[in-house]
This record gives sequence, structure tokens and C-alpha cells, in this order.
Amino acid sequence: MFDKLEALEERLALVTEKLSDPEVIADQKAFRDFCKENSELTPIIEKYREYKNAKKTIADDKEMLAAGEDKDLEELIRLELQEAEETLEKCAEELKVLLLPKDPNDDKNVIIEIRGGTGGDEAALFAADLMRMYSMYAEAMRWKIEILNSNPTDIGGYKEVCFSIEGQGAYSRFKFESGVHRVQRVPETESGGRIHTSAVTVAVLPEVEEVEVEINQNDLRIDVFRAGGPGGQCVNTTDSAVRITHLPTGIVVSCQDEKSQFKNKDKAMKILRSRIYEVMEAERHKEIADERKSQVGSGDRSERIRTYNFPQGRVTDHRINLTLYKLEQILNGSLDELMEALITADQAAKLAKAEN
Repeated sequence: MFDKLEALEERLALVTEKLSDPEVIADQKAFRDFCKENSELTPIIEKYREYKNAKKTIADDKEMLAAGEDKDLEELIRLELQEAEETLEKCAEELKVLLLPKDPNDDKNVIIEIRGGTGGDEAALFAADLMRMYSMYAEAMRWKIEILNSNPTDIGGYKEVCFSIEGQGAYSRFKFESGVHRVQRVPETESGGRIHTSAVTVAVLPEVEEVEVEINQNDLRIDVFRAGGPGGQCVNTTDSAVRITHLPTGIVVSCQDEKSQFKNKDKAMKILRSRIYEVMEAERHKEIADERKSQVGSGDRSERIRTYNFPQGRVTDHRINLTLYKLEQILNGSLDELMEALITADQAAKLAKAEN
């Protein structure tokens, strides 16, 4: 581990030098790449330097105690030695986490797709609740939200809604949200007061650039049609809605929220690239199935991951057996406690696998 840290410290020195090189500054792509590498390496090396400082303090304090020259300061030296040993142990554990292989998608923006599952209108209403929950969290993080496509119901829910969240590290926060979210509550339409169980499917996709997924235009079938709204009424008098079919994979994406056919096509292509990337990632992960098993969630959208129980005011994440009696706060976007617990559990699983 320490040989690797020494090499990374040398690399950071080189990257810092490159960032002040006029030729690199003039090359936008190179400058951006070096900035990204600098931001990734800096926290690791700062922690490593803290580790080395603690190690030096321990060596110096032990030397002074062994010499026994200053009896008056002996108690202070022992206290400093104890603090340095605690710091050394803590830094060593933190460095193990910092050196875990980084998910290459963590810094990316995300595309989130929410679809009502079992439960009809109640599932559609809960899909709207989840859309609001994620939007409120993103707003608190000062991230940009854009609806890419939606199929609303006439009672305020969504049969499906697809939106992007643009912000540094958005995927790293949202990636464990993929799966089936179950809700248990008494629907407003239920006169008998019986608790119903409904389900909503969430898919979280990293937003990918055109260079990351090459799409041959000859592999696409593009259809245009007139957009429709809740109840079937026409919300557009021109053929502005776009449906794109990727023939090799059979993936179909529709967008109708914009009045401009070109804007709808751009949004549909953004979703299509992310879905094709998801298929490519799924195939790659089949080859490294053991790695997927070591993670908290497989990202499989058929996996039931969480239950929101309204009568008891609780939210339970089934993957890490965590129950929080903070339903209202969570639905209002207070997701940090859940997300941090999932990230910590994922890191612990990966550390355990690395040490075996």
C-alpha cells in the first residue's frame, strides 16, 4: 500500500506542475483531465501526509521517553504519543478506503427513470412522491434538474417520468437508488381505510457523452408523432414528439415534453446513450460477477430495495437492514443519512473482499 502511496505522491507533484504549464493550459481537454486527476489525488495524498506526520511524531516521542531527559514534560509527551497513535490508526483505515478502486461513473451526472408498478393510480402517485423527493435533494445540493420525458396521470401522478440531475458526483450519491421501492399506506381513494401495498421501479443511469457510446445512425429508426397528455387530450398541434428505436438492442425511447421536435430528439438521444451504456455495463459485469456480489446493490431494477411504511412513519432499506423513523423528512429530500449508510456498507464489503 505504501509503495503505491509514494508513487501517487510523485504523480500529484507532476500533475501540479502540468497545471501551470502554458501548453497544458492552452489545451482545454488536457487541462480538464489534469484538473480531474488533481482533485482525485489531493485527498489521498493529504491523508497520507497526515499519516506520515503522525508516524514521525510517534518516533520522536518514543525517542524522548526512552532518553528520559525531561521528567517534567513526560506526561505531555505520553499524551501526544497517544493522540498520534490514534491518528495513525485512523489514517491507515481511511487510506484503505481512499485507495479502493473508484467507480468510473461516480463523477457523472445521472438520468433517473421512475415507473409506476403494481398498484395502479396509487403507484403512479408514489412515483410522483419519489420524483419530488429526489428533486428536493438535488435542489438542496444546488444541482440542476431537467425533466426529459414524462407520462403524467390526470390525478397528479406519473405512469413514468425520466429526468436528469446535473452536478459533480451526482451518480455517486444516487447509484444505490436503482430497484423496486415499495410503499405501504392508505390511498386517498380507499374509503375503508385499508393499507395498500404498491411498488415503483427506479433506474439510475450515468449520463454518458457521445464519445463514450458510439451510435450508428443507420441503427436508428426515428418516428415522429403528435404528443398527448393525461386523459388522451392533445397537448400539441404538430408532430413534435419523437420515438427512437435502436434496432440492434431493441431499446425504444420516446420524448414529448418539448414543443420542438429537435429538442425532443436531443433528449431522447441522451436517454438512449445512457440505456445502451447500461446494457454494455451489464454485459461487462457478467464477466466480473464476483465483484458485483461484493457490492451493496446490483443495480437490478427488479430487486426490492426499500419500503416506505406510512402508518409507522418508517423507511427500511432491505439491503443493509437499516430502518429510520423519519419518513416525512426522507420524502422531503433528507436522503444523506440513507445514502451515507449505503456508501459505507458498500465500502466495507469491498474492503472485506480486498483483504481476503
